Amino acid sequence: MTAAKHKKNFAARLSRAVMRNQLGPGLITGAADDDPSGIATYSQAGAQAGFNLLWTMVLTFPLMVAIQMISALIGRVTGHGLARNMGEILPHWLVTSLVGLLFIANMINVGADLAAMGEAAKLVTGFGQHEFTIGFALVSLLLQLFIPYRRYSRFLIVLTLSLFAYVALMFMIHLDWSAIGLGLIGVHADLSESAATTIVAIFGTTISPYLFFWQSAQEVEEVDQHPKTRPLLEAPRQAKAALSRIRVDTIIGMAISNLISVAIMISTAATLHQTGKTNIQTAADAAKALEPLAGHFAFLLFAIGIIGTGLLAIPVLAGSAAYAVGESRGWKTGLDNMPWQAKGFYAVIGAAIFLGLGIDYSGLDPIKALYWSAVLNGVIAVPMMAAMMYVAGHHGKMGKFRAGPVLGGLGWLSTAVMAAATITMIYVSLI
Repeated sequence: MTAAKHKKNFAARLSRAVMRNQLGPGLITGAADDDPSGIATYSQAGAQAGFNLLWTMVLTFPLMVAIQMISALIGRVTGHGLARNMGEILPHWLVTSLVGLLFIANMINVGADLAAMGEAAKLVTGFGQHEFTIGFALVSLLLQLFIPYRRYSRFLIVLTLSLFAYVALMFMIHLDWSAIGLGLIGVHADLSESAATTIVAIFGTTISPYLFFWQSAQEVEEVDQHPKTRPLLEAPRQAKAALSRIRVDTIIGMAISNLISVAIMISTAATLHQTGKTNIQTAADAAKALEPLAGHFAFLLFAIGIIGTGLLAIPVLAGSAAYAVGESRGWKTGLDNMPWQAKGFYAVIGAAIFLGLGIDYSGLDPIKALYWSAVLNGVIAVPMMAAMMYVAGHHGKMGKFRAGPVLGGLGWLSTAVMAAATITMIYVSLI
């Protein structure tokens, strides 16, 4: 082997090692962000408005990076999750209300995801929607109870790679790139009543409250699992490496999530919208966007994406609710614990999953349930983000690691944008 080739191989191995060390909670969070609710919402946006809502993804990317980086920062700096930090500096009633809203929203989201997974399985097999839904709920719960999430989430990410079919689809169909460009910068922005609701849904599924609590809690577990790692308030010398990892991890995780989201919107705009299918009612409607790429296998490819992202996201949804409730009550928390070691924590997870199953029997179509769960997330995100930004700027909690003017400014801008979108939705629905 030549010296040049040896150096090249060494550089490749080193690069892979660096990436393995740099990517963690942010990558999982980004992958979970494109859950069935996200797929349904972005599909609906593309089908409904064509390319005219693509600007929302350009706007949300820096905002979602900032807000997730702040949530990670809070966990890494203090060594405690978001709910506990809120509970120590905010009124008890306010924290209890926020945690209650999070649990309700996550329970609905879990139920909508499970129902969509069951419907996706029925698309392929032709039967057993309710049975599949219950089966997926039990599988997800058992995995969370007895296998550390970090261990099996890496395998589930492989299933979510099917979402890159939407990226591949863009290279197989005719696209009006000038219209896409205009859509990305919002030249023909759709601001109708239905579009206002869809914008809130896009914001809500992209910048979701459950992801704040999840990524903060995962940073705490990163600290707990490594004996030499300490919260930055106790070990400020670790700050340079830790903050660099958080930055790289979050940007890459959110970039992958955003790429998939844009691809789904463009693909559905170029297929469903262009053929007059502007209102997605069922999973079958959404799956038809993939027909130019997969033909008769479109339903299978769509089902793999829905089921894979669902299995990845449900533990994040249920787990984030459990972290929030557990931290606010002072319970032992963590998915690396066995059920008998953190009974209250796992009880909340079980409750979120089993109560969420009620969505499957509500008579509401799973695709509509996914869409409206995204709208709900967009509405409740506003007080959650405001509370988180208060924690991030609190000197007593964050010390010298308080969010600076750039990161803090983007965080507050994210909060303002979410609030403006919600107020606009309410206003246009009333006039």
